[in-house]
Amino acid sequence: MRTTRERRELSRAELTAFFPLPSSPYLSIHLTSSTRFHLSSSLLPPPSSLLPPQSHSPRLAPTSRLASLSSLEQVNGKPYARAGILGKGGSSRVYRVLDEKNNLFAIKKVDISKNDAESRASFINEIHLLEKLRGKGQIIRLVDSEINDTKKVLLMVMEVGETDLNNLLIEHSGKAISMNFIRYIWEQMLEAVQVIHDENVVHTDLKPANFVLVKGRLKLIDFGISKAIANDTTNIGRDQQIGTANYMPPEALIDSGLGRDGKRLMKLGRAADVWSLGCILHQMVYGRTPFSHLRDVSHKIMAIQNPRHVIQFADFSCPVDERGVEKKELEVRVGEEVKETMRSCLRFHQRERMTIPELLGAPFLRGEGRRGEPKEESRKSGESM
Repeated sequence: MRTTRERRELSRAELTAFFPLPSSPYLSIHLTSSTRFHLSSSLLPPPSSLLPPQSHSPRLAPTSRLASLSSLEQVNGKPYARAGILGKGGSSRVYRVLDEKNNLFAIKKVDISKNDAESRASFINEIHLLEKLRGKGQIIRLVDSEINDTKKVLLMVMEVGETDLNNLLIEHSGKAISMNFIRYIWEQMLEAVQVIHDENVVHTDLKPANFVLVKGRLKLIDFGISKAIANDTTNIGRDQQIGTANYMPPEALIDSGLGRDGKRLMKLGRAADVWSLGCILHQMVYGRTPFSHLRDVSHKIMAIQNPRHVIQFADFSCPVDERGVEKKELEVRVGEEVKETMRSCLRFHQRERMTIPELLGAPFLRGEGRRGEPKEESRKSGESM
């Protein structure tokens, strides 16, 4: 069994198996005793030379030259040249951009001309929360923002990540799991969520895509539907169901009965984020979320709200190939410590779930359990919660 220090200091082979990195003479990885690794910035070439061929931009210098480019975004008068699109959804687009000094950033551009007041408020809420969390290393850094009522756009300049946890899990699908890797990511996720909980903020939409890697460090993003908890309460209220179904806790779906004039009101606290984290951990261990086998959304929602529904925690994790066939030779035993951690996150009643500090001190992270090893026997039947 590895010591805690050995567990935290992943080998290069383990890291590159999970973090696909470009072959480059400029790239090196340094491991530290503080469970972080980073890319050697002293050896890196200018950011533009790290972009894919189709994203190459000329070295940007004078403002006048930038201003002549058609793919230009300006935020509070500062120009940024687009260097590719990172994502899109609804009325928003996220671009990779370069400033005048060739620094890479991400710009979230939202068309507010078609948004209702509630949608616009959610984007403004995200800006306010990111400003509140500025300086926290586990949270994506907001560099600048602007609401341009003339052009009907909202712009947010943020630090850019290399990839997100969702893409990492997709890259690793079909391969045997590493409990060492899972512990490493799990600890960083918990630390990031602890930061916002300490600031009385509940994210309410935790999922793999909302954890990004910035220079090798996991950071939390997307605070559009997050809410601050009032000083005299422990919960936030919602009058509609918002979130991503596979990661939504029961309380995000069940009417508390406390709404005014007969309106629905869901009460969510920090435990709601703990449930979502448990779903992500389940996905990292088994390759799927607890309710992903229910394809019909209505059936999924009903199961999540059902206190009698039994979540299965199998004794083995078995990856599947592109055809969905299990790769028995890569099956790995799932230790009791990680199963207990998942159970403690996925308890139906909020008050029965562990808190983030308790999860950080749980046996699974302390390394007291056995590291997952390839099985030497046929798969055993799963146990239930």
